[in-house]
Amino acid sequence: MQEVLIPKMTVIGTGLIGGSLSLALKAAGEVGEVTGVGRGLANLETALELGVIDRFTQDAEAAVADADLVFLSTPVLTLPAMAARGLPHMKPGAILTDGGSVKEQIVAEIEPLLPEGIHFVPGHPIAGTERSGSSAAFASLYQDRRCILTPTEKTDAAALELVTRMWQAAGSEVVIMDVVKHDRILAAISHLPHMVAYALVNAVASDHRYGEDILKYSAGGFRDFTRIASSDPAMWRDIALSNREALLEMISSFETMLANLKEDIAAGNDDDLFNFFLRSKERRDALL
Repeated sequence: MQEVLIPKMTVIGTGLIGGSLSLALKAAGEVGEVTGVGRGLANLETALELGVIDRFTQDAEAAVADADLVFLSTPVLTLPAMAARGLPHMKPGAILTDGGSVKEQIVAEIEPLLPEGIHFVPGHPIAGTERSGSSAAFASLYQDRRCILTPTEKTDAAALELVTRMWQAAGSEVVIMDVVKHDRILAAISHLPHMVAYALVNAVASDHRYGEDILKYSAGGFRDFTRIASSDPAMWRDIALSNREALLEMISSFETMLANLKEDIAAGNDDDLFNFFLRSKERRDALL
């Protein structure tokens, strides 16, 4: 029988991200037994029924004791606390990695907690949907997506290689990046769009001039644009707070752009408006 990449893996947080990683590695034949850990018993039972995990427990300390790799997939601000709980109980040579959307603060808080012989490889898969929970997990979530790993000077080379191979087995292209660069880029391409979507929904829903909820008239454009506002509020609260500096910079930049657009509309600058929309269309089309 062919040896798997990760004989025993523990996933702390068996929702969309953690559950999909488990399913992807199972489909690739690169993981043995997967233990799920979480606070919600119903979600863990669903994960077991769907084959996302092989066993579960709500005792995180016991769950990590014999794991070769522990994947943290809980809200960003809880990651250091979860690491602090599990690290003292992990076996020598084991690897801790995560899927957090913010890296600088998380790495700074977790690295000092590492016992001798336990390795930490910070990571962030660039994938997801607005759905959550183990029932939302699916094996192809990471297929043809990027996963950013943000090793530091303290990151063990062999551990980095294994986590790289893990994400490649899940279908991802792995990119190595500095933590600061990661957080600045994600503030622009992920965190800002979510803030805009949430703000737009609340702005429209708060317009009471017509004495009714005008959201009921929304069609494809509004629904497509604001789809991500259906994402987990706790997760996005944590991301906004933990990547505050970079996110505020991007919000300020967006405010400037929106203010310029407002001025052109008010002044009736048809050429400027056309060129603005054209540049945006060309840049968006280039993504496809």
